[in-house]
Amino acid sequence: MNKKPVLVVMAAGMGSRYGGLKQMDPIGPNGELIIDFSLYDARRAGFETAVCIIKHTIEDDFKAVMERGAAKGMDIRYAFQELDDIPEGLAIPEERVKPWGTSHAILAARDIIDGPFAVINADDYYGPKAFAIMYDYLSKAQDGDVYDYCMAAYRIENTLTENGSVARGVCRVDENGKLTGIDERLKIQRNGEKIQFTEDDGASWTDVAEGTPVSMNLFGFTESFMGELKARLKPELERILKENPIKGEYLLPVTVSHLIEEGKAHVAVLDCPEKWYGVTYKEDRPAIVAAMKAKKDEGLYPEDLWK
Repeated sequence: MNKKPVLVVMAAGMGSRYGGLKQMDPIGPNGELIIDFSLYDARRAGFETAVCIIKHTIEDDFKAVMERGAAKGMDIRYAFQELDDIPEGLAIPEERVKPWGTSHAILAARDIIDGPFAVINADDYYGPKAFAIMYDYLSKAQDGDVYDYCMAAYRIENTLTENGSVARGVCRVDENGKLTGIDERLKIQRNGEKIQFTEDDGASWTDVAEGTPVSMNLFGFTESFMGELKARLKPELERILKENPIKGEYLLPVTVSHLIEEGKAHVAVLDCPEKWYGVTYKEDRPAIVAAMKAKKDEGLYPEDLWK
């Protein structure tokens, strides 16, 4: 019998992005943060345990957020992504401040996770259907000759903001619904009636069709993925220290792409019809505040999430 899937929440960057959690703007009618809604959605989908990847510098503030909310209904555990968590023989450049990336973040939970797990960003709103399809898939996932992973794919038009460009992983999918690769587009936006991306600061634009699947870092893995992350850590960090020692990162989508290219993993692309919300720009906040209020008014969420 499969072990119950666990949710991994990548939150180690929250303090740096928001100037400390105490200053982070609530987006729900009762002062809820985005992560409160995500954990509520995860719990009703079936996830009973969440492992939050944080840094020690935000530990007290983050735990306070959990204790007033999700910890009332879930088993909340913690792992810490720190710059000095690297293999022996490697040295951290003096100027390096940036964490080592999302694959490195997940590795922080290597001593806690021993079964299937899903991964989310703490500051993205994914919607209840996303967690339902992820839990259902992971509950049945079985590695065979290749690893059995999955990814929730959002439709590009549901992940844009009206206030500027966004970075998205545009997915390539085969006829069997399996991921064949992810193309990172760092500047995608709506221009008039078209969705387009640019790679030359707007000198030229390329159309992206509505309905195109994109990754929002909501992946599902079996335990085998943690072993792959461990095995790849040292060579990836050696590459980073050689090519871009100050800002280079060991990134989750890149690791997934490598496993696909090597024929070691199949990644099922799960269509997710939800609309993404986030605060890429400060001007995005009114839209997500209004959306969360409307969802409560419609009965999608109770007045008190964790009463």
